[in-house]
Amino acid sequence: MPPAVQEAVRHLVDVSPVLTELGERFTAAGHEAHLVGGSVRDALLAAGAAGGRPAGTTDGDLDVTTDARPEQVLELLRGWASSTWNTGIAFGTVGAEVRGVRLEITTFRADRYDRESRNPQVAWGTSLVDDLARRDFTVNAMAVSLGPDRAVTDPYGGLGDLLAKRLRTPATAAESFADDPLRMLRAVRFVAQLGLTPDDDVVAAMTALAGDLSRITPERVQVELAKTLLQDSPRAALELFVSTGLADVVLPELPALRMEIDEHHQHKDVYTHSLTVLDQAIALERADPDADSPDLVLRLAALLHDIGKPATRRHEPRGRVSFHHHEVVGAKLVRKRLQALRFSKEVTEAVARLTFLHLRFHGYGRGEWTDSAVRRYVTDAGDLLSRLHKLVRSDSTTRNKRRAAALSATYDSLEQRIAELSAAEDLARVRPDLDGNAIMGILGIGPGREVGEAWRFLKDLRLERGPLDPDVAEAELRAWWATRSG
Repeated sequence: MPPAVQEAVRHLVDVSPVLTELGERFTAAGHEAHLVGGSVRDALLAAGAAGGRPAGTTDGDLDVTTDARPEQVLELLRGWASSTWNTGIAFGTVGAEVRGVRLEITTFRADRYDRESRNPQVAWGTSLVDDLARRDFTVNAMAVSLGPDRAVTDPYGGLGDLLAKRLRTPATAAESFADDPLRMLRAVRFVAQLGLTPDDDVVAAMTALAGDLSRITPERVQVELAKTLLQDSPRAALELFVSTGLADVVLPELPALRMEIDEHHQHKDVYTHSLTVLDQAIALERADPDADSPDLVLRLAALLHDIGKPATRRHEPRGRVSFHHHEVVGAKLVRKRLQALRFSKEVTEAVARLTFLHLRFHGYGRGEWTDSAVRRYVTDAGDLLSRLHKLVRSDSTTRNKRRAAALSATYDSLEQRIAELSAAEDLARVRPDLDGNAIMGILGIGPGREVGEAWRFLKDLRLERGPLDPDVAEAELRAWWATRSG
């Protein structure tokens, strides 16, 4: 390893008083301790060794490996760490927090995995090199000693792979992925996160063992999928996800978009279209100073907005193809799949609602919508309106520049109308012109289902006609009530 690179990695340790103190405690007790994993890899990247990735971007906690057994680690942390936890102690991992720095300290391991349950059959090791051989990829199989010498250990060529933008495994890829199938999804993520290209044997093993992903819990799959989508440029990673068959196991609706294009080419390749929509949505998201970025909800919606098309495709006369109501079917499929992957209820419902609404704009024509229709568009989108704007604009992937410009100008006009109505009527908080108490007083009824029905009538009236004077709203309410009662 070049001296300049070794110096960069050593600097990672030296600038952290916690790591320095940890090394001193373990060395004084006669034990080895080495910083490993993503923090070492990212220090090399931050040094400019492989792309200049910003300093401080790691996968989470600082990972340390040691020859000390878990009970010895706990003893060495006693009185120094502000807190420790041992949820992973059966697998040799002790968690600790020291002055706000979170550490995961794991005993050298020489274990193998039970390939049915995926749980490791734990056996303590005595060699750092053997421990690094168990790591997922060579770029994560580098270590820097926390002892006085700050020695850097790179037995499997991780630095060379970083420089070459290559993704390899320390052991054979087939053996590594059979041990832990989640590593295949980590490979997908590292394509997006680090810009690495997997070796042929890695791709071959992913393809052969894709079915083993079914052994991984949905929660862990969801975490890796979300991390991939939240990277700056996830497209190449998603293409690997689909081409290896991994998506068939955990997100089958995505590869299902690779429908045959009919002989008359009356519709686009929906899969490629969806990836392009995702690219464009990310660009709009990152260009918006008021948007949260990265935005998981927007990105999931961009990727999945058309997943209802395979189920709704119909061949029409003269070679045409239709996808009637694919937004309705798509919203149901989104909800079902995201629930199965254990995404939160908030994320699931938001993505489903965006999927349901993404075609609404195409009824706008050249501005024929009434003010009532504009109000309903805004009200139905609710707090997702800004995301809906980005999704709809991203959904235009036509190569016809004139058509693309016309669509953009039309949506500009819709946004302008929304802005004008919002300024006059506060569309963000559309409410009936009379509240529940007023409704009960006017109609002489108590709390119950009828109040809700009256409230919904008044809200529909508000959406249809805009704000009404209280006297007008009361007259309309009484007329509705008389018709209903009669």
